Amino acid sequence: MVCSFAAAALGLLALAWILATLFAKGFGGLNWAVFSEMTPPPGGEGGLLNPIFGSIVQTVVATLIGTPIGMLAGTFMAEYGRNTKLTMVVRFINDVLLSAPSIVVGLFVYEIMVRPMGHFSAWAGSVALAILVLPVVVRTTEDMLLLVPDSLREAASALGAPRWMVIQQICYRAARAGLITGILLAIARISGETAPLLFTSLNNQFWSTDMNAPMANLPVVIFQFALSPYEDWQRLAWVGALIITLAVLSLNIAARALSAQRASDR
Repeated sequence: MVCSFAAAALGLLALAWILATLFAKGFGGLNWAVFSEMTPPPGGEGGLLNPIFGSIVQTVVATLIGTPIGMLAGTFMAEYGRNTKLTMVVRFINDVLLSAPSIVVGLFVYEIMVRPMGHFSAWAGSVALAILVLPVVVRTTEDMLLLVPDSLREAASALGAPRWMVIQQICYRAARAGLITGILLAIARISGETAPLLFTSLNNQFWSTDMNAPMANLPVVIFQFALSPYEDWQRLAWVGALIITLAVLSLNIAARALSAQRASDR
């Protein structure tokens, strides 16, 4: 028990240290210009508008790609093929993908999209992030649907409802909070990914809405600015890191709140 408390205290201390450092170095540079101006040249004034926009766009597109596929796969595994060999194979591959380094995903998308296209693009970055979204949504969907009592399915089937309607109207509604929690956790996972975007969407110093061209994103800008010798870029890197940390923290808190609400509704 003493070791458990010590480990928990050590983890909380590390988290508090990280948050304190981020707030100390990033909060002072947080102002309206960060959200309204483009990334500046060295020694110039500017903000993080274009990387924030690029991160939001690519995260939304990745979520729209990965979530439906993941929910359909998880639904098949939980509702149609619980004990089949195909489900066991898919579950094993999903577990491997869940723990795969994100840089490997970035290299994979680079080979299948960036090289054939001949240039970096926001589409490639979105696909790389969608691959990271996929295993989280698959696992969450399967687990949440398996928690739905079979008696609810049997009652709906006894009333003459077809299988697809039982899943849509009964199972999805019963597992709604858990499904939303999984999506939020998937978004939190990809929000700060840098390695896949270095090989796919890369970066763009200017404002761009062209998904078929390189697009700025916050993780890569933080990476580049933090390694630069310019103090103004380093300050913006700390501000960007604080923004991502607060966003991920908010998503995790929302996911926890939904989980707690689902537990209290039982």
